[in-house]
Amino acid sequence: MRERSPIADVVGEHIQLRNAGGGNLKGLCPFHDEKSPSFNVTPARGYYYCFGCAEGGDVITFVRKIENLTFTEAVERLAQRAGIQLRYEQGGYVPGREQGERLRLIEAHKAAAEFYAAQLATPDAAPGRRFLSERGFERADAEHFGVGYAPAEWEALSRHLMARGFTSQELIKGGLAREGRRGPVDRFRGRLVWPIRDITGDVIGFGARKLLDSDDGPKYLNTPESPIYHKSSVLYGVDLAKREIARRSQAVIVEGYTDVMACHLAGVPTAVATCGTSFGEDHIKVLRRLLLDQAEFRGEVIFTFDGDSAGQKAALRAFQDEQKFVTQTFVAIQPDGLDPCDLRVKHGDAAVRDLIAGREPLFAFAIRSVLSRYDLNTNEGRLAALDAAAPVVASIKDPGLRKAYLVDLDRWLGFMDEGFVIQRIQQVAGLQRGPQRGPGQQAAARPGRPGAAAPPAPARQEPPDPAIRLEAEALKLAVQRPALLGPEFDALGPGTFTRPEHVALHELIMAAGGTASGGPGGREWVDRLLVQAAETPAQGEPGIDLPSLVTRFAVEALRADVSGEERYGTAVLAKLQETAVGRAVIQVKSRLQRLNPVDEQQEYNRLFGELVALEQQRRVLRERATGA
Repeated sequence: MRERSPIADVVGEHIQLRNAGGGNLKGLCPFHDEKSPSFNVTPARGYYYCFGCAEGGDVITFVRKIENLTFTEAVERLAQRAGIQLRYEQGGYVPGREQGERLRLIEAHKAAAEFYAAQLATPDAAPGRRFLSERGFERADAEHFGVGYAPAEWEALSRHLMARGFTSQELIKGGLAREGRRGPVDRFRGRLVWPIRDITGDVIGFGARKLLDSDDGPKYLNTPESPIYHKSSVLYGVDLAKREIARRSQAVIVEGYTDVMACHLAGVPTAVATCGTSFGEDHIKVLRRLLLDQAEFRGEVIFTFDGDSAGQKAALRAFQDEQKFVTQTFVAIQPDGLDPCDLRVKHGDAAVRDLIAGREPLFAFAIRSVLSRYDLNTNEGRLAALDAAAPVVASIKDPGLRKAYLVDLDRWLGFMDEGFVIQRIQQVAGLQRGPQRGPGQQAAARPGRPGAAAPPAPARQEPPDPAIRLEAEALKLAVQRPALLGPEFDALGPGTFTRPEHVALHELIMAAGGTASGGPGGREWVDRLLVQAAETPAQGEPGIDLPSLVTRFAVEALRADVSGEERYGTAVLAKLQETAVGRAVIQVKSRLQRLNPVDEQQEYNRLFGELVALEQQRRVLRERATGA
């Protein structure tokens, strides 16, 4: 299964990966929040490891953790992705019976999407086709986005899916139907339907638009929360937009399904939309991983909102989350109040592209929105506007950016006195923050709230001791390229390694047969080490996670390019042995200093001879290490 599921491809469906050198790829970790990428993938060995949170494993482990699946469900998920037909023990394969819940619900939604898409061509779907046509969408557009029609019947979809082997419990649990008096009743009836897909392209839910006056439900109806659909982290169109988001380092956030369609068709293929909920923290996490959002400020997140007051309020709500992005954040609002879909109908594709191109920094928009509520022609109005804008400016975390907007605010208000504006902002911001806390007092900020400090992820610190770094390099070679070390590594003495986790890993490698049996390395050798790690708990030192240690050393980059360089292994081993011999020299010298050469002549001579031999051995090893 793992051979048919390249780890770089599977991980790349969730985060943007970039070349990190040495055959490794790097991106932002999907398992913890970080500003600099520390999540590494090694395609040649099929493993990943995060040096920020210590999560690591193979492609099956990744799918299990990222999608919260059991081992069996993860294997089924990968099999489905690779087009592999699984066979099940205990009676053989019975379609639909032994498969995991997630896969069954995914298959039910796929079948539902196909059913709805086919219904769009029926006579009863004429209102739906007219809705699309009036908004500038053709049949091919509907097919591209999978738009369909839910018949105005109580059980049309339910009958269709149950005839294909799905149970009423599965339909209800997945949100496709609800419990009726005589069985399942379709959740969507007489509506235009958009399939909502996750980042990998699987249909996990639907958004449905009311078409009939007789429908007394809401204008838009979405799939409820289910085992596969979590609206707080779902972005409509992300499956189509993810590659362009990564390529362009740009994400455009719009408000509706038709806006996503209009943007993509108009030449803005980075557009996505939330599904029945406001843009929130989980959506930010998805986009940051796709943007590889880090400190270089390379990317852009552009919010588009209706130009009415409700749209402006939505933009200001987005301001609260702006600083959770590292990249630049903008807002694009059409002055006449048209959303991207209506804008495309009235003014064409170019107008949509111009809307995005004319974006304004979100900080500037937020400040200007506050100022627009006041009469800036009077001193009283300008002072009130300054006080109202002060919290917005004061909340900007970046000092340089905050200073720039202080200057802008002074210019926009016409005071032409930066010192006065700075003083006023400090006064207002100080009042809003409340009394200063005394020494030792800390704010009890709630996680997830503005100003809350998230606990830092455990960062892996580079060992400062060159000898420790040398030990790590030798062990990385033993895990990644055992053929470069061979029997000489296996002959190392027990005192060669000093760090407890290095000692444990060396013992594990020896228990697995040593590097002489590892061949060229690769996935099979790492797998053997992981099996041995599961069977051999670390002795003597609590807290050593051997499987995680193996994975880390399988993924961590070597300090040199060893491709075609057999001498590198020899040099590392020679330096490692030289270091060990150096420690022995220090010990012997210490013992000699404690002896009396006259009274303890025999022992003194023996140790002196041992010292001479060690010094000679160290000289030979130093020459081997340098290639002399």
